[in-house]
Amino acid sequence: MKIGFLGFGEVASSLSRGLVDHGVDVYTCVEGRSSRTRENAEKIGVNLCSTNMEVAEISDITISAVVPSRAVEVAEEVSNHCRGIYVDMNNVSPETVKQALGFIKKGRVVDASLMGSIIKNGLNVPIAASGPCAGEFAELNHYGMNIDVVGTDTGQASALKMLRSIYTKGVSALIFEAFSTAHKMGVDEELMKYLQKTECPGFKDAAVSRIINSTYHAQRKSDEMEEVLQFLREYTEPVMTHATSAFFKMISKKIDLTEKPEDYRDIFQELK
Repeated sequence: MKIGFLGFGEVASSLSRGLVDHGVDVYTCVEGRSSRTRENAEKIGVNLCSTNMEVAEISDITISAVVPSRAVEVAEEVSNHCRGIYVDMNNVSPETVKQALGFIKKGRVVDASLMGSIIKNGLNVPIAASGPCAGEFAELNHYGMNIDVVGTDTGQASALKMLRSIYTKGVSALIFEAFSTAHKMGVDEELMKYLQKTECPGFKDAAVSRIINSTYHAQRKSDEMEEVLQFLREYTEPVMTHATSAFFKMISKKIDLTEKPEDYRDIFQELK
């Protein structure tokens, strides 16, 4: 089994690590990326190609895991070179997924969406898949993946991802806003104590993780929320989600982190 990744960020590197451990030959292209990205790929045991086209030509399954703004561009780039199944695993709207997959000449495509944290779950992260080759993609469950086929139409899996993002990113924005205010007032530890009592088990760890990730990945989340808004406007007036989008856009402009802080209060100090 040969799996290729277009893009080698957090998603691709985490999945690659697990797939290599299950005996899969993994390929990617890191040309133009940082030396840190190259070193990470080599350390995991990923085979390096000189171009994305080469990745698509070699792979039985090619997985696109790039930033939302490049989903269509990358699909068009490899459109004539993809010999196997092409999987769009980007956090984009159903409309964008359909546009991207429309470039793949042989039509052996899958719409796939991560439905959980790649950091917490690694290879076992829940993945919803739809499209004409979703069943074939799900064969990777034999190599440790956790793929659930939700339909045969492209757009179904990405719609579920968009709807999930409305909730998860909205909650993250509310938590950030509440605790940044509490920190300014000097009552953040007390607020955490009371919410820990009334909310779900493990609330504190989850809240801290949301605050840190909301800041560290603010630009990516801002791009993703634009896709969510595009999707929602077809069905409703996205009042709450519009505010969430504005929040991540604001945070991405105010703070630029090169490393993840360990203490969420360092972020609020930076905001001051």
